[in-house]
Amino acid sequence: MANSTDLLDAGERLDADGLRALQLERLRATLRHAYENVPFYRDSFDKAGLRPEDCGSLADLARFPFTTKADLRDNYPYGMFAVPRDRIRRIHASSGTTGLPTVVGYTENDLSMWSDMVARSIRAAGGRPGDTAHVAYGYGLFTGGLGAHYGAERLGCTVIPASGGMTARQVQLIQDLRPEIIMVTPSYMLTILDEFERQGVDPRHTSLRVGIFGAEPWTEEMRREIEERFAIDAVDIYGLSEVIGPGVAQECVETKDGLHIWEDHFYPEVVDPLTGEVLPDGAEGELVFTSLTKEAMPVVRYRTRDLTRLLPGTARVFRRMQKITGRSDDLVIVRGVNLFPTQIEEIVLRTPGVAPHFQLRLTREGRLDALTVRAEARTGATPEIRDAAARAIATAVKDGIGVSARVEIVEPESLERSVGKIRRIVDLRPR
Repeated sequence: MANSTDLLDAGERLDADGLRALQLERLRATLRHAYENVPFYRDSFDKAGLRPEDCGSLADLARFPFTTKADLRDNYPYGMFAVPRDRIRRIHASSGTTGLPTVVGYTENDLSMWSDMVARSIRAAGGRPGDTAHVAYGYGLFTGGLGAHYGAERLGCTVIPASGGMTARQVQLIQDLRPEIIMVTPSYMLTILDEFERQGVDPRHTSLRVGIFGAEPWTEEMRREIEERFAIDAVDIYGLSEVIGPGVAQECVETKDGLHIWEDHFYPEVVDPLTGEVLPDGAEGELVFTSLTKEAMPVVRYRTRDLTRLLPGTARVFRRMQKITGRSDDLVIVRGVNLFPTQIEEIVLRTPGVAPHFQLRLTREGRLDALTVRAEARTGATPEIRDAAARAIATAVKDGIGVSARVEIVEPESLERSVGKIRRIVDLRPR
């Protein structure tokens, strides 16, 4: 399934020199916009002894300070916005490390650019105007559902806003409405596949032609299984709310060799996670993004904590990023939900009857990840107090983080320790 050149937009038609010239022009404009309108960036640049005009080349970006999720959290909720509130047309949010959401805003132009990038992504994945797209990402503050929805409409697709859950209904909708495209997390796609087979329906005989999967890491083995059992092309999409949402990078169906970053809007770097030194293309490190066209909330050298490497373009002029291999911090992703141990720590600390010592155990049950929180009881806690604590923690994790967890209250000082520290994460999922 090849993409002919007449389907490419103007950005995709740029040659290397044209792309670099456009990036520098947009980068310098972004630095000015951030410096003039966001006090955080003005203070950050001033402390580094830099002004926007000091960026005379793309390489000069490495002189500017990083932005981290902690910076966004410290400026919660609107401190990172670069336009007046009356220009904001939508707000999304993702979980922060302390439980506060990371709030992101979009102007009308931001939403249009985002839709363009998701439309470009769907087209690169093999979708075409006139196709029907079944969107099974979650809707709401999470960027996945609405990002996919409006991008598919921008391309000229009919959208089925199925959202997540109710797997039997997902199967019925796919059979009855006959979509060509499905956009969903890869693990939930396997759950849908199992439901097809449970109902005695051959998933290879559906109308689906393309699956666009994101929001969690997935392997080549999972790709092969989905493609063989569904008879579709399975491709990867990448994004994060702080940068825009889904549509930052996309795997092209004709090559399936990593995700082309839409570099005319998002400038990537890979840095050493410890030193912050910019690494050459091909070296593995932490992915860093600078937005080039965002109005409401520009980001300058935002540290994603995702580990990857940059590679030359193949199907497009833009560089590719290798599939994410892990994170440089302790983020855990359970069924597409980002979870940090510090979020569990906050819950444990405020729960009567348990000590501030806990461990997260990750397992795989069938196709889905499962989370167990093991927390130590306080000395003298009765069985009734322990049971109440388990219920309280499970409810708080579900309500506050959005993932279901088993909770085990264990004996005091029974969790594994190393040099006095508890091993916070025990990942027993097969790789």
